[in-house]
Amino acid sequence: MRQAARVEARAAYAFVAPTALLLGLFVFLPLAWAVVISFQSTDGFGQGAWIGLDNYARLLGDSRFWRASLNTLVFTVVVTPLSIGLGLAAALLLDAALPARPLFRTVLILPMAVSGVATALVGLLFFDENTGVLNSILASFGLSEPAWQSDGPWAFASVVLVTLWWRVGFNMLIYLTALQGTDPQLHESAMLDGASWVQRLRHVTIPALRPATFFLVIINVIYSFQVFDLVFVLTGGGPEDSTSVLVTYAYEQGFTQRDQGYAAAVGMVLLVATLAFTTLQWRLNRGRDGEA
Repeated sequence: MRQAARVEARAAYAFVAPTALLLGLFVFLPLAWAVVISFQSTDGFGQGAWIGLDNYARLLGDSRFWRASLNTLVFTVVVTPLSIGLGLAAALLLDAALPARPLFRTVLILPMAVSGVATALVGLLFFDENTGVLNSILASFGLSEPAWQSDGPWAFASVVLVTLWWRVGFNMLIYLTALQGTDPQLHESAMLDGASWVQRLRHVTIPALRPATFFLVIINVIYSFQVFDLVFVLTGGGPEDSTSVLVTYAYEQGFTQRDQGYAAAVGMVLLVATLAFTTLQWRLNRGRDGEA
């Protein structure tokens, strides 16, 4: 028995080793190095100078950092519930007898098949304030054309809209899978008891989707905290930092200003915020499961 257990353990380690090696090389080692250089003044070349907590102290008085933090928070608060709600609505429609269901599914899933940069470029075709499709349509009807790149609120709105198009399809797929795994007898029993569609949605469907919702909240919040490619392509963080988020600000500091120690400090703040939210959400979900 002991020999068999040792053989099984060796096989398990052999399967885990490649993944553990890749994680160590491309996740944990860079993360540890980012922690180190966040305490340094360095441009990424040569030996950095150890400055302790000075980079973190700079963050407290950096108005641009706080503007990027506020934009990240607003972006997260707006995009997360909207993308999850629209994903749920789309899943409910696709789970029913919806006409042209394959076409509707394709439109929602299409952004998932390409990169965020490609999705942003498609969005730019629609929202470019000079040559965009949307402004051309508005102009043909004699309506005012929003300044999607040069006006702060409109620029932020364009990023939100393109992000929703990109994220709703993923959320829809997760919810649709969860819906199709729900016991149909629950709905049949509720219908026999005279429950309306809204009552079945509230008391049967949504509780059954709680695990999927928990997963999607964490994934969408983490994505919103780390959004970069869509913002970078659509607005570049402008105008006047109105769409700047923490990752674009860290990129600017690290690769434009060559202040990589400060950029790493911004990244560490983002990491801590992400871990704090995930831990809080996990504990809240465990508390609800315990009460249930």
